[in-house]
Formats: sequence, structure tokens, C-alpha cells
Amino acid sequence: MIAESIQQARVAMGKRAYGESRALLSEALTAEPDNFEARYTLAVLERAEGNHDQAIEVLTALTTEKPDFGRGFQEIGLCELALKREQQAVAAFEVAVERDGSLIDSWKFIAAHYRRVNDARTEQASKQVEFLAALPGELRTVISYLAANRLADAERLCRYFLQQNKTHVEGMRLMAEIATRTGVFDDAEFLLETVMELEPGHHDAEIQLTHVLLRRQRFHKAHARAKSLYQRFDQPPQQVQALYASVCFGVGENDEAIGVYQKMIRGMPNDPALRVSLAHIYNATGESHLAIDLFKQAYELNPSFGDAFWSLANTKSYRFTDDEVTAMTERLSLDATPELDRIQMHFALGKAHEDSHNFAAAFDNYQQGNALKLATSNHSRQQLDIRVSTQLDVCTTSLFDRLRDVGHNAPDPIFIVGLPRAGSTLLEQILASHSKVDGTMELHDILDLAKRLRGRDKASDPSPRYPRILGELPAERFEQFGKQFIEDTRAYRGSAPHFIDKMPNNFFHVGLIKLILPNAKVIDARRHPMACCFSGYKQLFGEGQEFSYGLEEIGNYYKQYVDLMNHWDEVLPGFVLRVQHEDVIDDLETQVRRILDFCGLEFEASCVEFHKTKRTVRTPSAAQVRQPINTSGVDQWRNFEEHLGPLKQALGPDLLDAYGIDPPR
Repeated sequence: MIAESIQQARVAMGKRAYGESRALLSEALTAEPDNFEARYTLAVLERAEGNHDQAIEVLTALTTEKPDFGRGFQEIGLCELALKREQQAVAAFEVAVERDGSLIDSWKFIAAHYRRVNDARTEQASKQVEFLAALPGELRTVISYLAANRLADAERLCRYFLQQNKTHVEGMRLMAEIATRTGVFDDAEFLLETVMELEPGHHDAEIQLTHVLLRRQRFHKAHARAKSLYQRFDQPPQQVQALYASVCFGVGENDEAIGVYQKMIRGMPNDPALRVSLAHIYNATGESHLAIDLFKQAYELNPSFGDAFWSLANTKSYRFTDDEVTAMTERLSLDATPELDRIQMHFALGKAHEDSHNFAAAFDNYQQGNALKLATSNHSRQQLDIRVSTQLDVCTTSLFDRLRDVGHNAPDPIFIVGLPRAGSTLLEQILASHSKVDGTMELHDILDLAKRLRGRDKASDPSPRYPRILGELPAERFEQFGKQFIEDTRAYRGSAPHFIDKMPNNFFHVGLIKLILPNAKVIDARRHPMACCFSGYKQLFGEGQEFSYGLEEIGNYYKQYVDLMNHWDEVLPGFVLRVQHEDVIDDLETQVRRILDFCGLEFEASCVEFHKTKRTVRTPSAAQVRQPINTSGVDQWRNFEEHLGPLKQALGPDLLDAYGIDPPR
């Protein structure tokens, strides 16, 4: 009923029947005073009637509630323009298009303004106006839906449009963007490759395709495309330069990446994101002092830039000053601070207060950051239950007995599985310090194979195609998959006979690994449940690991992980070596020898002196693994135990008893 009244009010406004429109909106707002669309429509009505200050007041409240509300900022810009406050209008329009790139009216004003003041961004803005003007209205709406993260609406409209316009290049690009955001990277890659076939010179599509390849960790394919694109320009656009630098970092061409970022910073000295990108390379290569300087420069350029503060915290070794804590706290008090920056600052402040032993304030910030992040998460306990239960049902002793002779016999891979923050980076560093083992990164190949085997089945399907299909495939397919894995991962290796894949989520797919690579080694990096889960709860991940943003969620995930690993032990005895993190801390050499024996490797002292090994480490543990073993992080969770009742409850009595953890109060 309220939605109908709002629509009628908009129709009346379009006919300039302002009194009728106001009456309808008054009725809607009386019934539901906080209705967002009714308030927005009222603001538009106020502007239409010339009440610009009243409109701005309403719109300011709306954009404070939803900082990503691009249409709201556009309306503010139109009001400021009517009040002849051009600079305020420009600022509002710039925010509007940053939030929602489909707002052609904002782009038109920005382009005209840039042209008048001879701004270097004139050409870019003008091209965007031309692009949007030529775009069908349905696709502009899709862009707006994407800006609002209304992915289901965007997909529905875009799919309908493509049914009528099957080879519309921009429609296909938008569909690829939707597929990317929903994690269907195969579809995204296929769509963009099709676009490239239809329009070989489509630079934007090639950039988009390269980003998809990056997301899939197809770094060498991405590098070939990015380098080709980069070399086509005498002066490559900023987007192309940033992409090329990112890809160079991905393939280990760190010096080239650093050089490109440094050149970009010289050209755009006020861009904080460039400094953060460069800093991440220095942090990964062990030059943390350079990284820290750049992170600080970034927040000095933009005091609301949460990524700079969180990146400092994420070095794990940095200690915030009182002034930095005050600066973050003040920024969080501002309604205009964007949500992502708020999340990042809450996590950073949690670390700052924990380092100062102000554990109550630390937990409060961790809790607020996690709550904001969880609200945007797609994690589903039901889907997790399905993922685990189907593996238990399908991957039985009889399945592995029947398929005992399948797969590719290469002994090269060593998989390290488990939960994030469980010590897997330490185990990787230990193994990568051996002369016969190459460290790589968290490779996506097994996850991608599982997705391909799942096909079009949704994660919520109670009987998904994967892993059920494992019992239906012809035997030779397993060998093909194994060979393909070895071939596809060769680009990440050096010359050593063995290499590490430390994608933690591969614990779901130990059965698949056994079938395609029966001679592989699998190590389960296990950590005390309270320590592991709370460490994950404190961590803001770059992407994925969405189960970690709630105490109950991460506790349930840990419990399911243990249940599944117990199952693998039962149906594949001896295939997985469990390494308890606390045992490594207590007796490093014994555990190193145990790990090397399991992997069929001779003992080398360098594995005990792992912290001396020089290599790029891309995980949050980069700093820790460059230091000797220490026990500082073992019992940190106990400082917060009074707050961790929901975590204990989710872990359940069996795990609490096994680790001697007091039950929740």
C-alpha cells in the first residue's frame, strides 16, 4: 500500500500536481515515518517546488543513512545548483557518480564544469556521458542496480535484455560483471572472451577480462593481456597502469610493479590508494618500514581512508600512536564516513586498543566492525551444512575402494588445508625453506574444479551435482583433472620437485584431491579452537572467509571443519597429516621432522630457521613468519573470554572438552 502511494505521488509530481503528491507522501510517511523511498520522493518534491534548503536537509539525512546512495547526492547537487552554489554542486555530483556511475545528469554537469575550468578529467567525463547516452535505458538501470548491490534485480533485467539483444556488447559486459560479483567466474570469462571476439579492440572489456583472470589467480594469462594492453599506449590510462602493476605483482615481477606504481604516484601525488597498493608490495617482500611510511602517507592525504589504517594494523607489528587512535575515533563519529572505511577503522582500532591492553574497547570495536561486515556477507549456515553433509554422504570408503586406481600419479603437490589464522603460513614457510619445495600461494585451482563439477547447481541445492558426480565420472577423467592441475599450476612454481598449495578451503575437497592426485600430500593446519576462531574474528579479510564475521558463525564453521576432517581420517586413513599449531610452537624441530617425514623429504636445518628464508608472503602472517617462533599469540583469546560465550556455544561440548575449555556461563 505504501509503495503504491509513493508511486502515485511520483506520477502526480510528474504532472506538476504537487499538492496531490504531497498529500500522498504525507499519508505514506504517517503510516511509516522512516520509509526511505517516501522520504527521498519528498525531497525531490521539495526541490520541484523550489524548497531547496528543505530538500537538502532531507537528502543529507538520507545520504548519511546510506552513504552509497548516489541518487541522493545527485539531488543535493541539483539543489546546490539551483541555489547558485556551484562548488558545492560539483562536489555533490562527483560523489554521486562515484557511488552510481549510471547517473548521466551528474556526469553531464561534471563534464561541462571540467571543460570550463580546463580540468584534465574533461575527456574522461565526456566519454562517460557519450557512453551512457548511447546505452539503452535498461542497461543504465542495471548499472544503478549494481551500484546499489541489488544483484538479483540486475541479473534479472540484464538477462531479459540479452534475450532480446543476444550479442549486445555492453549487455554482455554487464552480465559478466554480475557473474564476477556472484563468483561465477567461468561465465564472466566466457562472456568477456566473446565480447573480445565481437570487438577485438574493446579496451574496457579487455581490462574487465584481465580483472576476472586476476580474481581466478590466472596471473600469467592476466599478465599477458595486461602487458599487451599497457604497451599499446604511449601514455597508458591510469586504469591500465594500475592493472598492469597489480598483475606484475601477481606473477612476482615486483620491481616492475614498484616502478609502475612509483611513476603513477609522481603523476597523481594526491591519490592515497596508489600508495597503499605500493605499500602492500613492500609489506609482502619484507620491507615493512617502507610499507608503513606509505600507509601513513595515505591516511595523511585522506584522513577517512580506512584502508590505510587497517593496512597498518594488518602488518601485525605496527603499534598505533595515541594521535592515530584519536584520529580514527573522530572519523568514526562523522556520519559521512563511508561504511567500508568505518569497517576498516573499527578493525584497526580493535588492534590498537588490544595492543594497549584496553580489551573492553578492543572487543567493542571488533564487534562493531564484524557486525557491519556480517550485514554484507553472503554466508549461509544452511549452505555450509549442505557442503559438509554431501561430502560425508558421497565420499565413503566404498567410493574410494572402487576408485582406488584412478588419478594422476604426480607426487608434486603438498596441500596445506584448514581454517585461516590456524598457522598455515608458518607451515608453508617451513616447507618452502626446504631445497626441494617451492612455496606458491593460495591457489584457486581445486576450488575452480569443484565449481566446474558443480555446474549450474546453486549452493543451496540440497543434492548438488558436486560431489555427487564423483561417483559417476569415468575413471580417465580423474587422471585428466590431475594432469590439468599440475599443468595449470606450473606457472607458479620454480624448479623444485614439490610445491605447496595453501588454499585453506581445500579441506572441503580432500576427497577430490585424493581421486585426482593420489600421491599428493595433505597437511591439516589445526589450531586451538578458541585461539583460531577469535584470531579469525579479529581479521578483516580481503575477500572470502565470510563465515568469520560472527562468533556463532565462525564457531559453527570450525565445528563443521573438524567433523569433515574426522571423516577424511576415517575414509582415507593416513592421507592427511594433522599438525597442531601449539605443538609447533612448543617443539619446532620435532614437528618439522614429522612434517618432512610425511612429505618424504630429508631433514634440512633451513626448515627450522625458516624465518631467514627470503620470499614473497601475501597473507596477514607475512611479518610473523619472518621472525623466530614465539608464543605471544597463543592465549590472546583469554583476554576476551568474557565476551566469547556465543563462540563456545557454537563450538559445542565435545570440542570444549577435548581442549579443556571452560563451558559458557
